[in-house]
Amino acid sequence: MNMTPVVKQLLIINIIFFIGSQLVPVSYEYLAMFFPENPHFGAWQPITHMFMHGGIMHIAFNMFAMVSFGSALEHFWGGKKFLFFYISCGLGSALLHTAVNYYSFQDTLSTLTANGFQKEEILKLLSEGKIDTRWQDLVSVSQFSAFTDAYMGTVVGASGAIYGLLTAFAFMFPNAELGIMFIPIPVKAKYFVPGILAIDLFLGFRGSSLFGSGGTGIAHFAHIGGALTGFLIMWYWKKNQFNSNRWN
Repeated sequence: MNMTPVVKQLLIINIIFFIGSQLVPVSYEYLAMFFPENPHFGAWQPITHMFMHGGIMHIAFNMFAMVSFGSALEHFWGGKKFLFFYISCGLGSALLHTAVNYYSFQDTLSTLTANGFQKEEILKLLSEGKIDTRWQDLVSVSQFSAFTDAYMGTVVGASGAIYGLLTAFAFMFPNAELGIMFIPIPVKAKYFVPGILAIDLFLGFRGSSLFGSGGTGIAHFAHIGGALTGFLIMWYWKKNQFNSNRWN
């Protein structure tokens, strides 16, 4: 299928942002998404972060998926509805990722304040990129890692929006067969998408403060957030707007 207009425009914007970020690395400090209590956080970042990418393979995989699945969806929906869906999934992705980080951060912060540390002093040290080594004596290694990663880490990439597109594609074309790298036989969309979401969910919890393992460096809950947002929108649209068009 030929690339559709909005997909083409999104592709161009992502490429421009990527080239610009490589030429001006400081742009990540303004356009990547920071934790809300971090002084680098800006209200625009839930939007701009989805056009930033960490490397050539990151943007290549995301843009390949956007063109492959997004063009099919835009062809079916039209440009305006597709763009609404894409941006909504990106925002839903940012929301769930931030909510999980906020829980991890507040859980450890409450432990520290209960042991006599002042919240203002904790935030001041973190904003300077510093820690008090005494904090590590009060929480587990995984909790401390989740605490500092939540505050100091950033999120970039269109992956959350892409997961929304994958969910919508599986919702509409469940029996479409997908050729997957490293898998010798085609996999139907209705099996592939739940499969990769199950892996993301497992890795997300495994890298959270609930388990004793370290993170993977990938925002797994951002993927889940994008997919969940996509599913809810598709469920609503099917129930309320497309009753006359059954999807088999």
